[in-house]
Amino acid sequence: MRERTHVLMLAGVAIAAGLSLFYYKVSRLGLPLTPDAKTEVWTIESHVSFRGRGLPAKATLTLPAVGPHFGILTENFVSRGFGLNTAAVNGRREAQWAIRRARGDVSLYYRFVVYREESLPATEAPPPFPPKPKLEEPYAGALDQLVQKARERSADIASFTKEMLRELNASPAGEEVRLFGDFMAKPLDRVHTAQTLLAGALIPTRVVHGMQLSDAQKGAKIEPWLEVHNESTWLLFDPMTGEQHDPKDFLVWWYGDDPLLNVTGGRGEKVELSVRRNVVDSIEVAERRAELHASKAYRFALFELPLQAQASYGVLLLVPIGGLVMAFLRNIIGVPTFGTFTPVLIALAFRETELLNGLLLFTFVVVLGLTVRFYFERLGLLLVPRLAAVLTVVVLLLVAIGVLSNELDIETGLSVSLFPMVILTMVIERMSIVWEERGPAEAIAEGLGSLAVASAAYLVMSVNEIQHLVFAFPELLLVVLAAALLLGRYKGYRLTELMRFKAFLPRS
Repeated sequence: MRERTHVLMLAGVAIAAGLSLFYYKVSRLGLPLTPDAKTEVWTIESHVSFRGRGLPAKATLTLPAVGPHFGILTENFVSRGFGLNTAAVNGRREAQWAIRRARGDVSLYYRFVVYREESLPATEAPPPFPPKPKLEEPYAGALDQLVQKARERSADIASFTKEMLRELNASPAGEEVRLFGDFMAKPLDRVHTAQTLLAGALIPTRVVHGMQLSDAQKGAKIEPWLEVHNESTWLLFDPMTGEQHDPKDFLVWWYGDDPLLNVTGGRGEKVELSVRRNVVDSIEVAERRAELHASKAYRFALFELPLQAQASYGVLLLVPIGGLVMAFLRNIIGVPTFGTFTPVLIALAFRETELLNGLLLFTFVVVLGLTVRFYFERLGLLLVPRLAAVLTVVVLLLVAIGVLSNELDIETGLSVSLFPMVILTMVIERMSIVWEERGPAEAIAEGLGSLAVASAAYLVMSVNEIQHLVFAFPELLLVVLAAALLLGRYKGYRLTELMRFKAFLPRS
């Protein structure tokens, strides 16, 4: 009873630890559950151009902010002949290009790739309430009337903002709004006017510059929108329509009233934007997300290993899966095999030869090797020298098959050399002993059982999703360990043994 409880507790701890780390990697880092998972990304290119006047020139471009809904996957700059420096100024990222003499048309490029980010932590503190605007009459009276109207027709900050923007965009405009008409010539002016009106109700606001991302855009524009704080989060509104939008669909570039581009020593400056939608491997995005989170778990991930080591561990991690399949087929089903892990090693060899070809080649080599082993038995050789002689014959057979396959241009035959030679030798020796002690029927049954278990293990280990899961989430092997522990406590009948004891069943 104590052993049973101990095993159950150990299995529970292993399952909890494995699934906890698995959940963290999936939910927080976004590691994909399938090998072909893709993530939607957008490539945005900024083309900065101006005309130099033969003087020292400097161009300062505001770079996009990393917000709670988008992350930057990669970014690069093209600036031939210019010095480049990136810095954080007043909470904003800036790129500063500089050159001693700028002559003629100048082109600078900034390109970056963004992806949707749902798990970046929000670290902003709630903003303070704005002071009530001090306006002269008749503007102060118009402000109070607009605030009163919006308050009577709303129930919360979101509906209050919608009602206020509806008044600003109404056609024809109301008498109060017409007073502010001279201050709304441009979209940014309209945002500032909306800020003034909302400040009359002590609602915190800020100007946000960004764009809505779509499949492809040439000549994309950065628009000033309005964000309103509702005491818990920021709400996004289009000031031209009054509609509330989901921040997840709006790429924030920067906050405030600063310009996107500032050029000294040149004239005719402008920024042209283009957007292209694409998909990339989700692993790349997960790597970047792990960097943003400074995840220690990902630092020890197998993706950080050299490619050659990744290939080796990719095969090694499949061995416990094959071992679990073998344990199930032996202990629950009752399939007889040669040894314990021999079928798993044979299954690994099938990964190179493929299943059908591997079965044929394995059977051919074992039959020939078994014939040679019986011949050596008649010579009265001792065990160890006999094994060495059989191993030599197996190697010669593999070489002969490889050379013959090369002459016949059969690639399958060349891969037979990947079979573990020692395993083949031990299978031949074990089969011959069973043949002598328990008869040919038992030997053939164990041989066929070994091939059946190897085939089943191969089919399971060849599933792309399983290969991906054990490599991306090796902690899942703790769940495999727990399953093996629970299988080890099973002491009931095997399914094949039910046939043996069928005669003892009560007859109806």
